[in-house]
Amino acid sequence: MADEGKDQDVVAVILKDHRTMEELLRRMRSVEADRAAARAQFSALLVAHGEAEEARVYGALKRFSDIDDDEVEHGEEEHAEGNEALLRLLEVDDVGSGQWDERLEELVKAVTHHLDEEERTILNGARENVPDERRAQLGAAFLEEREKQLASDCGSIGNVRRIVGG
Repeated sequence: MADEGKDQDVVAVILKDHRTMEELLRRMRSVEADRAAARAQFSALLVAHGEAEEARVYGALKRFSDIDDDEVEHGEEEHAEGNEALLRLLEVDDVGSGQWDERLEELVKAVTHHLDEEERTILNGARENVPDERRAQLGAAFLEEREKQLASDCGSIGNVRRIVGG
């Protein structure tokens, strides 16, 4: 299992997570879905993904001259905003309430904005300026950190509260 991500381009791996997040956001909106289960999955993935990007990918990308450091730093700020919106949603007990709908829309807005911007700026910059071999190394490092985060129950309300600093 450890070799599974060795040849995976970091851009492709990140994009796959983005599509999974969008699907989980759709499930959290649906009255027919298990919203609480979708929220738990989303919380774990959002935290693991963001922490892995910051720990293993963003810093490495800053070393490439044609990737805008400001965009990378802005990505980190947007992770913080997404985590804050996630915490507010985790604090809602009733998944059928108006408060759920309101806080879910705040989360959707924060996350979809970030995914769109990251894909247009940071990931396109990585595609154009980072050699294939380095993208594969970053993909493996990203997946390793992401799995470590997921194994540590990173999406729990206590951990999200710790990350947000609340």
